[in-house]
Amino acid sequence: MAPVLEKKLLGAAGTGDTMENSNEDDEGQNLWSSILSEVSTRSSSKLPSGKNILLFGEDGSGKTTLMSKLQGAEHNKKGRGLEYLYLNVQDEDRDDLTRCSVWILDGDLYHKGLLKFAVTAESLKDSLAVFVVDMSRPWTIMESLQKWTSVLREHVDKLKIAPEEMKEMEQSSKLVKAFQEYVEPEESTPASPQRRAPAAGGEDESVLLPLGDNVLTHNLGIPVLIVCTKCDAVSVLEKEHDYKEEHFDFIQSHIRRFCLQYGAGLIYTSVKEEKNLDLLYKFMVHKIYDFQFTTPALVVEKDAVFIPSGWDNDKKIAILHENFTTVRPEDPFEDFITKPPVRKLVHDKEISAEDEQIFLMKQQSMLAKQPATPTRGTVSVTSDTTQTSHNFKCDTIMLL
Repeated sequence: MAPVLEKKLLGAAGTGDTMENSNEDDEGQNLWSSILSEVSTRSSSKLPSGKNILLFGEDGSGKTTLMSKLQGAEHNKKGRGLEYLYLNVQDEDRDDLTRCSVWILDGDLYHKGLLKFAVTAESLKDSLAVFVVDMSRPWTIMESLQKWTSVLREHVDKLKIAPEEMKEMEQSSKLVKAFQEYVEPEESTPASPQRRAPAAGGEDESVLLPLGDNVLTHNLGIPVLIVCTKCDAVSVLEKEHDYKEEHFDFIQSHIRRFCLQYGAGLIYTSVKEEKNLDLLYKFMVHKIYDFQFTTPALVVEKDAVFIPSGWDNDKKIAILHENFTTVRPEDPFEDFITKPPVRKLVHDKEISAEDEQIFLMKQQSMLAKQPATPTRGTVSVTSDTTQTSHNFKCDTIMLL
């Protein structure tokens, strides 16, 4: 009996050990599953590489200076052709870091062919187009926007992207839904960019409103941002060119209507006064990496305007027109915002004084050539004998 009982007890103990080992294996397997799941989730939510910012604008508009400031580098040299910079982008939530390429096209149209090195059919969908205009020369703004958007459109057409793929890009939820589902954000901007939390289900249940008549009529298939630089020049325009509130409202009205056509955002900046630079950086990474962004539109200060894409419409722009007295909203831009006449500087011919001794020698030579003048006591011969006699007598008396 004893050996049988011992075997049973040993068997029972062995069964218990087996069950305990099995539980440990299950727990270990669950732990590994959770670790693998977390790693998989993190890898899928890592900041993507290969994102691009494309900058266009006139020479002297401040493109390179602006991006160098955002990069945190002192860059005083202006490149030629196609410049390359990068921005460090960090996701504080997941302690992730990546680089965003920045391509700056020269202001000379001769170099537009270099865009082929920055924008390909594959990289276009991962790009943000930024058009830079100069507030210190407001009369160039609309012409510049028309020119450089045409350059990008021409390049996109040359890429020969399949029509169905281009249509998919144009109908991208990021572009269209930005206007259809725009919600005014709350004022709780994080200290650093953070990834947006995944939206809750039920997006298909939302009713999408139709776009306005003037919205996205010139769709490039990628997000667009218009940056107004050197907005500290507003005070200079007021003092030297007699600009009034009406001028700045007229300028803003035209830019904002242009933005609607391209579905673009608008931001006024000043590197000199470091105005809206941090806001510009946050908005760009929001557009490219879908970071959380909670800054509402800013339209109170005429030199610090911010219009996020999706917020604006014709009715809001019409508020600017209420104070127009000498101009109409539909008036051509160049008729009211005219280029000031060029002031010609009059340079007086420089006159250098000649040497003193040379001057005296010239005077001596001139005196030597002159006829001798009569001295007192001499008689001047005239036909009038009476006058001659009179002169003689006077001179004689004076000599005595």
